[in-house]
Amino acid sequence: MTAPSTTPRIAVVIPSYKVIRHIADVVAAVGAEVELIYCVDDACPEGSGDFIEANISDPRVRVLRHEVNQGVGGAVMTGYRQAIADGATIAVKIDGDGQMDPTLLPQFIAPILRGEADYTKGNRFWDLRQIKQMPLLRRIGNLGLSFLSKASSGYWDLFDPTNGYTAISCSVASHLPMGQISKRYFFETDILFRLNTMRAVVVDIPMDARYGDEESGLKVGRILGEFAFKHLRNTCKRIAYNYFLRDLSVASFELLAAIGLLGLAAIFGGWHWWHSVEDGVATPLGTVMIATVAAVSGLQFLLAFVGYDIASVPRRPLTALLVPRRQP
Repeated sequence: MTAPSTTPRIAVVIPSYKVIRHIADVVAAVGAEVELIYCVDDACPEGSGDFIEANISDPRVRVLRHEVNQGVGGAVMTGYRQAIADGATIAVKIDGDGQMDPTLLPQFIAPILRGEADYTKGNRFWDLRQIKQMPLLRRIGNLGLSFLSKASSGYWDLFDPTNGYTAISCSVASHLPMGQISKRYFFETDILFRLNTMRAVVVDIPMDARYGDEESGLKVGRILGEFAFKHLRNTCKRIAYNYFLRDLSVASFELLAAIGLLGLAAIFGGWHWWHSVEDGVATPLGTVMIATVAAVSGLQFLLAFVGYDIASVPRRPLTALLVPRRQP
C-alpha cells in the first residue's frame, strides 16, 4: 500500500445561488490551507457566476455552471465531481450565504487527515448557550429531524442532520452513487444514508450557530411530509441493505420475529376484539393473553434489534482502504 500524500489538496465547494451579498466575504475568509475553491452557479437568477468572475480575483476560485437549477445537492455533487477529477484529497462544503465560518475548516478536515473519519459534519447543538441564537422554529424542527435521521441513516450518535457544513474524503466521495443522491434540501440526510450503506465513519464537529440577514429557502410546512416519506423510505432501504442483502446477523432474525409477533398481535387481537364488540360477548382470557404475549414479545425483539443497530454504527474508516475512482 502506498503511503498517503504529505501535502493533501483541500478543495472547497460553495453552492452559489442568490448569494452575491455574501460570497465575496466567504471566499476571502477561506484560509491558505485550501488549494481549490469551486463556486457552483446553480442557474442563479442573480447571475452569481458572472458576479464572482467579475469581482473576485482569488486565483483559487473556479466557477462551475448549471444550465438548469438542480438544487443545493446537485450543486454539491458537481463540486465533488470536479474536486475528484482535479485530484483533491478532501472536499469541504460551505454555504455562500455567510452562515458558516470558513475559519473552522481545519477542524473539519483534521479527523479525515488523521484517518479517524471519512466524513465530518457540523453540530450546532453542542453548546447550549449558543443554541439560543438559532430561531425557535429551526430548533424544534432540527430536534424532530435529528431523530428521524438517526433511524434512516443509521448514525445514532450524530445530531443536527440538516447542518450543511461538511467535509468528505474524496476517495470515499468517488464511490458515492452521486446520481441517486437527493438534489434538493434532503441531500444532507440522504448522503448520510448512502455513507452508512458504504459503512463510512462520520464524525460530528462542534460549531456555534450563526445567523445573519440571510433568508432560508427551507419552509417547514412545505417539506414536512416529503421529509417524513423519504426518511421512512431510507430506513427501510438501509435495513434491507445492511441486514438482509449484505449481511445476515442475529439482528435480522430479531427484526423478523418482531414483525411477525407484532403482526400476529394486531391481526389476531383486532379480529377477536371486533367480534367481541359485534357479538356483545367478552373475549376469553386465553385469547387476550395470546395477543398480549405476542405484542410484548414482539416489542422485546424490536428493542433488541434497535439496540443492535445502535451498537453497529461504523467505526473503521474507509479512506485508506478505497482506491479513488473517476465519477461519470
